[in-house]
Amino acid sequence: MNLHGIFPPIPTPFSGDTIDARGLAANISRWMRTRLSGVVVLGSNGEAPLLEDPEADAIVATAREGVPRNKVLIAGTGRESTAATIAATKRAAALDADAVLVRTPSYFKNVMTPEVFVRHYTAVADASPVPVLLYNVTMYTGVNLQGDAVARLAEHPNIVGMKESTSDVAQVADLVSKVPESFPVLAGSGATLFASLTVGASGAVLALSAVVPDICVEIYDLVTQRRHEDARALQRQVTPLARLLGSMHGVSGLKYALDQLGYVGGPVRPPLGPLPAEAQEHIRAQLALLGGKLQAAS
Repeated sequence: MNLHGIFPPIPTPFSGDTIDARGLAANISRWMRTRLSGVVVLGSNGEAPLLEDPEADAIVATAREGVPRNKVLIAGTGRESTAATIAATKRAAALDADAVLVRTPSYFKNVMTPEVFVRHYTAVADASPVPVLLYNVTMYTGVNLQGDAVARLAEHPNIVGMKESTSDVAQVADLVSKVPESFPVLAGSGATLFASLTVGASGAVLALSAVVPDICVEIYDLVTQRRHEDARALQRQVTPLARLLGSMHGVSGLKYALDQLGYVGGPVRPPLGPLPAEAQEHIRAQLALLGGKLQAAS
């Protein structure tokens, strides 16, 4: 399984209060015609915490039908309890996900120590029928899975990589320095994609790549070819959009941008709310600035 390259954490389209399976399948079909390395379902941008287990399972099943075997299907299975995480992981494996992405538990923040994280992930990896990726997303969880704990977990034969969502490139570099070269660290911030790749990230899981997949893959390719000036120039062009889709507006911004490009984005699920008009204008403006490149990639 190749965990290098660019993976979009794809959103979950809704029709009313139910999942729009047809829209999801159409989106995946379009993404799979690009040079993306695969997709991540049931991540933060997939509104995973707002889904019931049967809905989550249906999303994995739909995605599996649309993701060819030469690309990677990663399913988010993180829950607050170790037992629930193991159960979700086994269901995703039974539905033929290639790997699972397990976010840090976080409700009891003051006791989420490195030892707790090591114990939790070890239990999940021991029980998982498929490879496990660690998932650190401090901006949402308020806890941080740091380098020393990751280094210990990287020794487990069934823990095969990590998604680090921070825009702190120093933390990405620290993680890369503490794990084996064979252990991929995937960046999670579109605004710092170029910088993260230059300090050793093996690829990225980016909301930005759902909207501009070929541009993100091109940045990745340029860095691997050591054409850093070209990659940096392309990064500068997409950074404003990356910020709008990331920390500024999140899932609602991502879905709105996808709607503008003919994907099925649709509404977010409450308690998330619709994108304000001013934010819509900002996203449309950034998409317009990238118009020629978007047309070339479609």
